[in-house]
Amino acid sequence: MFLDLVYLATLFLATPFLLYRSLRHGKYRDGWSAKFLGLVPRLEPLADGRRRIWFHAVSVGEVNLLKPIVAELEAARPDWEFVVSATSKTGFELANRLFGARTNVFYCPLDFTWAVKTALRRLRPDALVLVELELWPNLIAAAKKAGVRVAVVNGRIGDGSFRSYSRVRRFLAPTFGRIDAIVAQDELAAERFRALTPFRERVSVSGSIKFDGVETNRANPATVRLARLAGIGPDDVVFLCGSSQDPEEAAALETFRRLRDEFPALKLIIVPRHKERFEEVARLLEKSGVPWTRRSTLSDAAPAAPEAPSSRVLLVDAIGELGAWWGAAQIAFVGGSWGTRGGQNMLEPAGYGAAVSFGPNTRNFRTIVETLLKADAAVVVSDETETTAFVRRALADVAFRERLGTAARTLTLQNRGATKRTVETLVRLFDAAPASPSRRRRRRARPSNSR
Repeated sequence: MFLDLVYLATLFLATPFLLYRSLRHGKYRDGWSAKFLGLVPRLEPLADGRRRIWFHAVSVGEVNLLKPIVAELEAARPDWEFVVSATSKTGFELANRLFGARTNVFYCPLDFTWAVKTALRRLRPDALVLVELELWPNLIAAAKKAGVRVAVVNGRIGDGSFRSYSRVRRFLAPTFGRIDAIVAQDELAAERFRALTPFRERVSVSGSIKFDGVETNRANPATVRLARLAGIGPDDVVFLCGSSQDPEEAAALETFRRLRDEFPALKLIIVPRHKERFEEVARLLEKSGVPWTRRSTLSDAAPAAPEAPSSRVLLVDAIGELGAWWGAAQIAFVGGSWGTRGGQNMLEPAGYGAAVSFGPNTRNFRTIVETLLKADAAVVVSDETETTAFVRRALADVAFRERLGTAARTLTLQNRGATKRTVETLVRLFDAAPASPSRRRRRRARPSNSR
């Protein structure tokens, strides 16, 4: 009840901001019944021996991590069922594209007691799996009370979150104590979890699932189709600025402007991180005077010709395609790394063997960045000048570009296996667990109902 009051007070104070974001950017408009009332899909109980796993992934990055986990789990336990929730609109949309044809996808209820209890009654899961960790005490407590096993996979705790959690460690200890298994992505994350949970033995290290979910084949159908749509030819060299934020797009555009005459094969693709910034970046491109094209204007019926001048700069105003676009790039800048966001997933371009660069602020991917830099598989660029210098060298020195890309792809392949280790942990945990109390009650009631 205390947490419910805190949440309500916070929601009340944030209402003006939320309304502005909803009206200005179209956010927070969907899924109200699921978020506030827990009115998620109502599912029938499963037959004895089967399991229903509720996977919760916050946004796009976490949803993408579910692809290898679900594939591995389906291979290990084909009779088990899974459902998927997301918090953000973009995460929900991507989850629908990836899993909507196979299972139920819904918005996760907010951490109000009534919402999470209703959701659990309607879903009837045997297990709740949180991807990376979004700590909701009421949800975890309600799950445990219903006899549902709780696990965290690819677990990590950022610097800021760890400091915050440590300050209220005594308050959060019961919540961490209710988590049955924490599979951390690296030893640093594991040590942080061990410092917060009263059950250190429940923490293990799998490595990062991000390595396993990375595509390494440039000839995959999605990349081939998109490259054809954009008019990218075999002699073109694509510089892709992906998951970008302000002012990273402006720097990438200026780099292109400085180098386009010197290197006529150069093309630029910009993929902003958030859809609400598509128009902002479009205005930036329009003011630049550089011919450019929107991804939304391209179609399979009328692909752009490789020689079309407008195809030298492309704004990808679409969600969920970045992973495939990376496969069309020889030179990459991974955004969210100049400001305070903490970086974005740099393994996707690395897996394709691109010459990868990113900014200095990559705390969310600290271990991955350290591994890449130690292997000479990526370069840190701190500003526009360094970005231009990096791209110029990658264009002029093909051996440098290929050496960097080969090192990145090799490292990605060498670090696979986290998904298998994660699923093995989940299967052991769930196989050892009895059916939830609510399911046992339903089974006992069946003979009397049949009379």
